[in-house]
Amino acid sequence: MKKKYSILLLLLLQVSLLFAADIKFTASVSKTEVGTTEQFEITFTVNANGDRFTPPSFNGFLIVSGPNVSTSMSVINGNASSSMAYSYDLIAVKEGTYTIGPATIVVNGKKLSTNPIKIKAVKGPAAQQNSNAAAQGQNGPNNGVTMHQPGTDIAKSLFIKAVVDKSRVYLGEQMTLTYRLYTRVPLVGSEPEKLPDLNGFYSQDIKNPDQNVHWRTETYKGVKYNVADMKQSILFPEHEGDITIDGMSMFFVVRESAASRDPFDQFFDSYNDVKYKIKSAPVVVHVKPLPQAGKPDGFGGAVGRFSISTGMDKKELKANEPLNYKIKISGTGNLKLLKPLSPEFPADFEKYDPKTVDTIAEKESGVSGSRVYTYLLIPRHEGNFNIEPVKFSYFDPSTGKYVTLPTKAFSIKVNKGLSESNVTAYSGADKQDVKMLNKDIRYIKTDGDDIIKKGEGFYGSGLYYSLLAFGPLLFLGALAYGKWDEKNNSDIVKVKSRKAGKIAAKHLASARAQLSANNSKAFYENVFRGLYGYLSDKLNIAAADLNRERIAAELKTRALDEGLINELLDTLDLCDMARYAPVSGISEQQMFDKAKNMINDIENKI
Repeated sequence: MKKKYSILLLLLLQVSLLFAADIKFTASVSKTEVGTTEQFEITFTVNANGDRFTPPSFNGFLIVSGPNVSTSMSVINGNASSSMAYSYDLIAVKEGTYTIGPATIVVNGKKLSTNPIKIKAVKGPAAQQNSNAAAQGQNGPNNGVTMHQPGTDIAKSLFIKAVVDKSRVYLGEQMTLTYRLYTRVPLVGSEPEKLPDLNGFYSQDIKNPDQNVHWRTETYKGVKYNVADMKQSILFPEHEGDITIDGMSMFFVVRESAASRDPFDQFFDSYNDVKYKIKSAPVVVHVKPLPQAGKPDGFGGAVGRFSISTGMDKKELKANEPLNYKIKISGTGNLKLLKPLSPEFPADFEKYDPKTVDTIAEKESGVSGSRVYTYLLIPRHEGNFNIEPVKFSYFDPSTGKYVTLPTKAFSIKVNKGLSESNVTAYSGADKQDVKMLNKDIRYIKTDGDDIIKKGEGFYGSGLYYSLLAFGPLLFLGALAYGKWDEKNNSDIVKVKSRKAGKIAAKHLASARAQLSANNSKAFYENVFRGLYGYLSDKLNIAAADLNRERIAAELKTRALDEGLINELLDTLDLCDMARYAPVSGISEQQMFDKAKNMINDIENKI
């Protein structure tokens, strides 16, 4: 016993000599190659007592836990030494090669830094590595950890609880799920064993901006615990009935003091690191169906509280100019599950698929933000048009009732385009009085040179009677031709199909004129209208309903070559793009010849 106290006295005398030794501040990792779902540990170790530790920025990684601080002291051959370690458990967010910068610490007034460490993150689990693989020759974090021995009661000091803010919800109503850790023991490390599947729910994780675990103190069943939220998600039930949320399973390394009656061992705080498996109890959520009473027509499944607004960037424009029509839905609820609305646009408006932009935030209070649908419209004819109001319906779970919100209508004035040649306009025609000159009063003729005798003129001659007989024959011929023409033109579809080539030829003639005038925009406009007008007439499809998929499908049913169909679609896309931006790779003359040849090929094969 006296020998041990002598060693203790020697240790206390030599503590002051620690800073004279070679002080090192190192960084190590358990693995240098990890999977995107795999947890690993980084440890910063200094072989002295330091302060003002500053960790690096863990960009590209999610901090699961940390900093976990541990200290140790040892005496070897009469020489005393101490060390401090700061460790973090991390998970790579996505694939790539990342560099973790240096950490800093101050020892005896001197600032020390570690070397940077490179981590390669691969998709899925990484290949097995040696447990000793580390950046500066340090050991991995699991050294000395033993598995939990049966019979140890830790359930009252360390457990995970699944907490939901609502246990009874409507179908599609958002709810918040939190996996909360309660502990009264010191934790050295943690590792997820199995995350819950959350079957029956559409889920969105709540991201922690600073990626650090925030501890707080709570009293649960009369006992105080250190509490931290391990994982938070916003859930949207996908079907009615009772849905069970599975438990979350994790491994925790608990530092437990080793019992000893030796005061020397008690001075050096002997301990063991024990690994425990903790799993939360499942939670049952009762999902109620949406009521059928009062359910509006066209209800798309929106549940929450929303508002809707519409707007346009133009209210007056020229034919063939683009127009943007926007629908904005804002509020809280299942925004990401909303179905696109179906506004009704005038038949003469060419409509493109809407572009969707989300500005949505996931917080503990729920999902909130806005979704904007932008429709690109192109009016093809001049005139005055109206866009009718849009009706949006949602179910408000707080009141248990459906709400229908209408939008305002818009009036649009479309003027005639600059190079428009196929626009039909109804307007009053110019009128001019017709003057009848030298018709109301006849003057007395004084010259009789043009007077002829009866029977010598055309009247009564053989030619006269021949022409007189030819009249009924001509009438019968005209009547027969009229019957044939009526029958031949009774089928409007065939008429439009026969005349499609002639109408397209007029557009191409106009395009050739614009090509000669070196007017690229007007040239591509005429080629595009010529091809689209030709296909509209040839295939009997309204211009407003004409699109790439419809064109391809109709041409395939007419046994047109696949190569010719693809070439036609590429030409239409190129012309459409060239109307708004310059194109390269093909000259305007080549484009003209290409369009002309395609029309001739289609005419020959259909």
